[in-house]
Amino acid sequence: MGQMLTQFWNATGFVSMTYKELIMIALACVFLYLAVKKGYEPYLLIPISFGMLLVNLPNTGIMGDDGLLHYLYMGTKLGIYPPLIFLCVGASTDFGPLIANPKSILLGAAAQFGIFFAFVGAILLKFTGPQSASIGIIGGADGPTAIYLTSQLAKDLLGPIALAAYSYMALVPIIQPPIMKFLTTEEERSVKMEQLRPVSKTEKVVFPIVVAIFTILLLPSSAPLVGMLMFGNLIKESEMVPKLVETAQGPMMYIITIILGLTVGAKANADTFLTVQTLGIIALGLAAFSVGTASGVLFGKVMYRMTGGKINPLIGAAGVSAVPMAARVVQKEGSKANPSNFLLMHAMGPNVAGVIGSAVAAGVLLNLFKM
Repeated sequence: MGQMLTQFWNATGFVSMTYKELIMIALACVFLYLAVKKGYEPYLLIPISFGMLLVNLPNTGIMGDDGLLHYLYMGTKLGIYPPLIFLCVGASTDFGPLIANPKSILLGAAAQFGIFFAFVGAILLKFTGPQSASIGIIGGADGPTAIYLTSQLAKDLLGPIALAAYSYMALVPIIQPPIMKFLTTEEERSVKMEQLRPVSKTEKVVFPIVVAIFTILLLPSSAPLVGMLMFGNLIKESEMVPKLVETAQGPMMYIITIILGLTVGAKANADTFLTVQTLGIIALGLAAFSVGTASGVLFGKVMYRMTGGKINPLIGAAGVSAVPMAARVVQKEGSKANPSNFLLMHAMGPNVAGVIGSAVAAGVLLNLFKM
């Protein structure tokens, strides 16, 4: 009996627990607290945090060769889930604000500066070109794009890059507001913008077709992301296949989000996460995201000056493409400065432009570095 109890005890996770795993479990619990108690993007942060928790409980084998999450992770590793997420995003997003105010494309483009900032930083830290491109894309605050590009260029870094990208997407409400407040005045944040012009159904239907043709001809490597994004938007705006739209907006989006979140979190095991290289990637990702937010806001200030105060510079922060989290943060900060301010639809223009911009940036980097 004593021997059986000893064998049972030795098979438990308590015996094998290391201090590194304790650190990761504590970090996972902090993320869960932020998601459940504070409400910071729970749809993303809860699956990611719980995946992180599961993989750091010893002796489970959940990410081993025969583990449940190992098989689910194949869709992440092979770059299958990201284009499907883009399809769902397209089916859930109104491109009308971007069509009504084409100038917001410039704000979306400005916010992509963080990608190239992190790329240069990674090069200086002696990462290879493909690795640096994969790290840089974190600055777009677009998890699916980061996963897709990394799956093509630097599979060895897929775990930390995916975790960093999705974590920063989920932490948009924490990271962005201090930067937005630091770079703008109360007067600038209080600016009320004019109502956008109505956009016709014809414009909304033609837009995804034209963008898909032009962008994919220019950058064929962007076809999986841009193609699925525009296809999703087309089925929405055509109003001919409501069941397909309903599926993409609901069940399909949530199923992929659950699987992707769990498997991304499950790549954050203690042995691979608590390394100098991984911590460097996370630091570069944070710098990239912060620089992208700042560059969007600063370009918004330029447009504020050029239009004689008609553009609220806060909307530039939405150019980082975390849809629709960044736009909601803009709305929240704008209403704090002016309770009658309604910036959400104005912010959706740069937000959508940022999604397209990050996909285009990924296409450029793929053209440059994929062998």
